[in-house]
Amino acid sequence: MLTLAARRLAQALPLLLIISVLVFALLHAAPGGPMAIYLENPNVRPEDIERLRRSLGLDRPLPIQYLAWLKGFVTGDWGYSFADGRPVTLRMGERLPATFELIVASLAMAILAAIPAGVIAAARRRGWFDRSVTVLSLAGTSLPAFWFGLLLQLLLSVSLGWLPSSGRTSILGGDLLDRVRHLILPATVLATVHAAVWSRYLRSSMLTQLAQRYVLAAHGRGVPQRQVVFRHALRNALLPLATIVLLDAAILVSGAVVTESVFAWPGLGGLFTEALARRDYSVLMAFLMVSSTAVIAPNLVADLSYRLLDPRVRE
Repeated sequence: MLTLAARRLAQALPLLLIISVLVFALLHAAPGGPMAIYLENPNVRPEDIERLRRSLGLDRPLPIQYLAWLKGFVTGDWGYSFADGRPVTLRMGERLPATFELIVASLAMAILAAIPAGVIAAARRRGWFDRSVTVLSLAGTSLPAFWFGLLLQLLLSVSLGWLPSSGRTSILGGDLLDRVRHLILPATVLATVHAAVWSRYLRSSMLTQLAQRYVLAAHGRGVPQRQVVFRHALRNALLPLATIVLLDAAILVSGAVVTESVFAWPGLGGLFTEALARRDYSVLMAFLMVSSTAVIAPNLVADLSYRLLDPRVRE
């Protein structure tokens, strides 16, 4: 396993390097550049802009800029924000807890909804519950996140007034209950799509396990249906689902951008939106590299976990 982990890590590092080159080139190829907000300001003199370019290192050749950025990124010096001059690590560190809180809540909600739905739908195949889960799953995977978020805001916040429409806490601050009330809507939006996909995946995996010979043998021995489903079939069906959950958990980091924008959630997604509007290259590069790492790392963990838990796929 250590050899396999080293080999997978050796494959991941060049991939991250290629991603960093492409992202760096694309950002600097965008029209206007990081000085666009200053060029549009008539009160900023040309000599001030030139001084800013030199202080930010933007007057150097692009390969030199990239190498300087790469050295700083590897050593933990992610540079300073072009917008306010604060360290990028500090700005991202301020937003990370909110995003982490949203992702954990979304994963918990999605898992708690997907597992019972998938198991019961498989155990009662072609019944009314199975058909209902199928319809809801198709609806969940088809709903655009921004539209679904706005719909929930209009229904539960504006019309009924049950939940806050945006933010992480009330204006004057709030207790734990207040934070939970603010978390429900954005977490529901993120959890819906994943719960819909996972429930269908688990249903399919459960049907495969229920058709295996060991399940038929258990029925032949007179084992109760509930025990066959939950103790035998579900245990084996959860293994591939765990892999899918690990892979989709990484996607939540990038998927949270839209949801955080809709609900004004003060996380990394909101920071990315602000940096994109201001052409804040340092923040954008850091966010995109963290997102890329968050996608690649769970893939590596999922691969190793699957091989560790299932001896049939070990090399």
